[in-house]
Amino acid sequence: MIARALRRLLSHQTCSRLRFHYPPPFRIPAVQLRRYQNQNRPQLQREDAHDPDFWQQRSDILPPDKAEEFAKYPMVNANMLRSRRDRPRKVKMLARDFIEDSLYNPHYGYFSKQVVIFNPGEPFKFNDIRDNWDFMSLLGRRYTEFEDALDEKALNDARQLWHTPTELFRPYYGEAIARYLVTNYMLAHHPFHDLIIYELGAGNGTLMLNILDYIRDIHPEIYERTQFKVIEISSALAGRQAAQLTSSASSRGHATHVEIINKSIFNWDIYVGAPCYFLALEVFDNFAHDAIRYHPFTEEAHQGMMLIDQYGDFYEFYTKQIDPVAERYLRTRHAAHRRPFQHPLSGSRFLRTLKSKLPFAPNLTVPEYIPTRLMQFFETLKEFFPQHQLVTSDFNDLPERISGFGSPVVQTRFRRRTIPVTTPYVQQGYFDILFPVDFAVMEDVYQAITGKLTRVMSHEEFLKSWAYVEETKTMSGENPMLSWYKNASVMLGRSCPRVLIRSPNNGLNNGSHLFLCDPNYSWGTSDEAFELIAVIDVFKGIVGGDVVPHVVENHYIEMTRIPLASQEQIKNPIAHNS
Repeated sequence: MIARALRRLLSHQTCSRLRFHYPPPFRIPAVQLRRYQNQNRPQLQREDAHDPDFWQQRSDILPPDKAEEFAKYPMVNANMLRSRRDRPRKVKMLARDFIEDSLYNPHYGYFSKQVVIFNPGEPFKFNDIRDNWDFMSLLGRRYTEFEDALDEKALNDARQLWHTPTELFRPYYGEAIARYLVTNYMLAHHPFHDLIIYELGAGNGTLMLNILDYIRDIHPEIYERTQFKVIEISSALAGRQAAQLTSSASSRGHATHVEIINKSIFNWDIYVGAPCYFLALEVFDNFAHDAIRYHPFTEEAHQGMMLIDQYGDFYEFYTKQIDPVAERYLRTRHAAHRRPFQHPLSGSRFLRTLKSKLPFAPNLTVPEYIPTRLMQFFETLKEFFPQHQLVTSDFNDLPERISGFGSPVVQTRFRRRTIPVTTPYVQQGYFDILFPVDFAVMEDVYQAITGKLTRVMSHEEFLKSWAYVEETKTMSGENPMLSWYKNASVMLGRSCPRVLIRSPNNGLNNGSHLFLCDPNYSWGTSDEAFELIAVIDVFKGIVGGDVVPHVVENHYIEMTRIPLASQEQIKNPIAHNS
């Protein structure tokens, strides 16, 4: 049944255009996708009344006018649909709710029913592999063997199979993250707090095991104080992670250190006051986004909505009534951004107005996809995990994206072939909807919401700092772990480094608080008008070098390791405030 449905789906004009590389219509900002249409069914008649607050997106395929149905159908959201076993009909919802329902509905969602994460079997011995091409050839053979084994159990033409760097480069990738976690824990929280790690969306559970294995083998004293908690929305993946814990004698030893919490992070309601580390690797790209279009002349924003009619066809509408979540994101981005970013109104207003006057011109700009769910995730961290330190990695760019700003890649897999399409409004559960992350904007929004310091770096830069890169180097000197994922970035978030000085002999008042600027970050601040150069000289005299956590002559000094900033930054700390 699935194969027949997908064959029919992929015969749709939109999919055929992309599959055979036909160019899309140049003046159409989006395709109104209509699938499984019965050509003989009666058409609904439209009444004369039309609400000017709602716009039905114009497309090259002139669809029936659905204004009457839009006014009549009930409004639903993704949470309301979680209990439904069948895909909804005769409803309308925001674009972000449609995307979230497509990806995460527990009964038909992509991550709940379709996803299989590639497991290459034994770790690759990179030092014995000739070069990058040899690695790709070996990976291809293992991919085929893996899927052949799955087909022997159950043939599935629509299997959605993909891989992660955790799986390809295990255990070295997980060990790099473990080193980062342990080092920062030792500097900031040991021995006063346990090492508490949360992982959002743990996939097969491989990263969890690699991190725990490393801590147990290298830092057994910290392992005794380690708690690893997985927050997993997919029941299927949560079961797979639990099975990993019992798959071997080595993994069974971690059972008392692991808790798997099968719930959405957006339904989190437990306050965690202790310091903790929050891992979110390749997660943000699948967070639901809102679609916003703008009037080309007035520049008024319109929010995207999806109507599903009685036949299961999809129709895209836009309304001037921006919901509070999208409005809050637009307001936060406007207040927080420090660098220019691309959006539909970036170009010349005169040219936009001129284009809007052309025959058959679209009535709104191309869409902008805004990460409203990502903003809500940051708000959850702020409210329930105030002492968190964030470690996140994701794609900063993606090929074959659909039209628009911040637009996703929408693709499915059929008979072991990846097939991209040109709209996110597709059959729920069968398509991956993958958004690139604008790290410049995300960093500013995260800082504004949480008040944390941040550092953004490339995937390669992070691994060079924390991985033993010799372990993944091939015989030719190439290093796949560094050269792959060039379109990925890492963002680290942490609390403002605070130095608390309690020595009466250091020339400062007892209990003085000082905030110093790490040159890896863009800002720093000070509670008092101290002469920072002199203070740093005092620190260096006390510890005999760089500032580190230290005890001198029974006078306790609590501080985070802070590389010295340039004298210009130190003399003007307030000028570097975010």
